[in-house]
Amino acid sequence: MDLMEYQAKELFARYGVPVTLGRVIEDPADAATAAEELGGRVVVKAQVKTGGRGKAGGVKLAGSPAEAVDKAGEILGMDIKGHTVRRVLLAPAADIAEEYYFSFLVDRANRDYLCIASTEGGVEIEEVAHTNPDAIARVAIDPAVGVDDAKAAEIVAAAGFPAGAEDVVRKLWDVFVAEDASLVEVNPLVKLGDGTLEALDGKVSLDDNASYRHADHAGFEDKAAADPLEAAAQDKGLNYVKLDGSVGIIGNGAGLVMSTLDVVAYAGEEFGGVKPANFLDIGGGASAEVMANGLGIILGDAQVRSVFVNVFGGITACDAVSNGIVQALAVLGDKADKPLVVRLDGNNVDEGRRILARANHPLVTVVDTMDGAAARAAELAAQN
Repeated sequence: MDLMEYQAKELFARYGVPVTLGRVIEDPADAATAAEELGGRVVVKAQVKTGGRGKAGGVKLAGSPAEAVDKAGEILGMDIKGHTVRRVLLAPAADIAEEYYFSFLVDRANRDYLCIASTEGGVEIEEVAHTNPDAIARVAIDPAVGVDDAKAAEIVAAAGFPAGAEDVVRKLWDVFVAEDASLVEVNPLVKLGDGTLEALDGKVSLDDNASYRHADHAGFEDKAAADPLEAAAQDKGLNYVKLDGSVGIIGNGAGLVMSTLDVVAYAGEEFGGVKPANFLDIGGGASAEVMANGLGIILGDAQVRSVFVNVFGGITACDAVSNGIVQALAVLGDKADKPLVVRLDGNNVDEGRRILARANHPLVTVVDTMDGAAARAAELAAQN
């Protein structure tokens, strides 16, 4: 789960990272009071889970409370890279002397953690990597050791940060570890006119696999901005991601589903660029309830024109999957109104195909091969 800036700052504050929390508002009319409380001269910042806010016009300086109202009105409702701005953060305008970049992240390629830091902050780190790669320090972190005093000093020296930055480095590491984050980023980490450091912005990605250890993380969820289909799938315990195509995908196992997306996209090129509409992994237990829930989510997507069910029978045999499909269609009734292409392989595949043949449901077409099934699903999507 990605956090918005104001949420990241709230998390930083819990661990003693120097921040100014500011005020979050959803109505421009509230901006005047908030700006007055913050000293009058404020920065109005769009709160969305994406980068490039400044370039998109989502960060504006207001010199007075009245101007803050105008700036908030301009930003609220904006679309920034597909994200609608529903709230803004007002923060006091800072006396910035220097801007730095800092982050901790999971380095999956090397199976450890990585710190990336630079004295060139305030711009996208990718831009710095392109224009001045020598300005970026990369320090590997052993997960078994973490960031102790020596490692913090190594990071500060490698990055060229001012003396005393070690304390902020250690506290950001505490956030990263204690909150089970996959990314903690501060851009910019600033040196103020009085010489102190402050996290002027913040980006945090939390590992959803560790959510059972953090009941408080549920409070960070932005239900208003969540895709309703993804939210419904999450409530039913389904691993679902909405895409922008027209062929609904159901599979068992993330690897098989990813392969199915590729095969459908390739087959769809022959039918006007038909693409997959979603990622949905129902896991190993394809019961009637799970299948019905999966089909219900997919058929709730107005973009879906056909559904491709691609299952490899393993622990859950193909006959159980077929019974699940038949029962799911019975449960859904009239809600099941799109053609289904089913490809089965693996354990008890022959019996699974016989079950579907006996059911003879008018919406179901059984195709033996994955490529053939993908082509048929793409063709049906193009026709409907």
